[in-house]
Amino acid sequence: MTSKVIITCAVTGSIHTPSMSPALPVTAREIADAAVGAAEAGAAIVHLHARNPIDGRPDQSPEAFEPILRDIKKRSDVVVNLTTGGAPYMTVEERVRPAAVWKPEVASLNMGSMNFGLFPMLRRFEEFKHDWEPQFLENSRDLVFRNSFKDIAYALNTLNETQARYEFECYDTSHLYNLHYFWQEGLVKAPLFIQTVFGLLGGIGAHPEDVAHMKRTADRLFGDSYRWSVLGAGRNQMPVAAMAAAMGGNVRVGLEDSLWAGKGRLAESNAQQVRQARKIIEGLGLEIATPDEAREMLQLKGADQVGF
Repeated sequence: MTSKVIITCAVTGSIHTPSMSPALPVTAREIADAAVGAAEAGAAIVHLHARNPIDGRPDQSPEAFEPILRDIKKRSDVVVNLTTGGAPYMTVEERVRPAAVWKPEVASLNMGSMNFGLFPMLRRFEEFKHDWEPQFLENSRDLVFRNSFKDIAYALNTLNETQARYEFECYDTSHLYNLHYFWQEGLVKAPLFIQTVFGLLGGIGAHPEDVAHMKRTADRLFGDSYRWSVLGAGRNQMPVAAMAAAMGGNVRVGLEDSLWAGKGRLAESNAQQVRQARKIIEGLGLEIATPDEAREMLQLKGADQVGF
């Protein structure tokens, strides 16, 4: 199964705001439809956030996730990955609650604090439907996304009881070392699913040397005890995916990470981005993993062990 490539699709996130794209899913039904569509296009894993259905604000209440999760489970066998990132201004207790309640097979986990600069998007989008959107972006000039060692330990101690695995989100080299610390302490176990993130202001860049550096560092720290995946922010999405797939990695796409399907072209859906990534992967002579193959590769507990 080493030639199989896991495609994760992050369908909505909390970074982009509703005014930026008509394709960004906001309501529970839209998010569930996006997830099922991504799975049908070839995603083995869907990474989920929830939003207020009226104005699109990030909503990290377990109640907001319930209709999304139940709808997806009725319609697909895709692996569900719940965010514990939520939005950068939330407390770790708020961010962990949905995964603690619904006990998914996979939960994301940010591996270090960082500056989180979203404000450059104010230059690209001038009109907003909701008052909160431009202020949300402007406030990121003075935003530190807190993920202290205490915060990470809290998330692990809470969610290890659910037997969830993790998508370890690493935005810079130091985050890999933070993960190595928790692995050496025995709070996480192999195979580690490491998502290296490129091109977000405040984290590592998206130059090919940056991608190679993160891969070399992970290889040195974790050897054969991890599965590598990448996401590229914005226009970096497909170039970084292509690099990683050629280097033996897995890929993440979706409207959380990029709104685009090409230069100056907004993506019509999450499924469109999955199909683009699949075309790259299969063009390299590789095969995409099914949900059950991803479960085997990551040693997940199974869809029958979740809380929804």
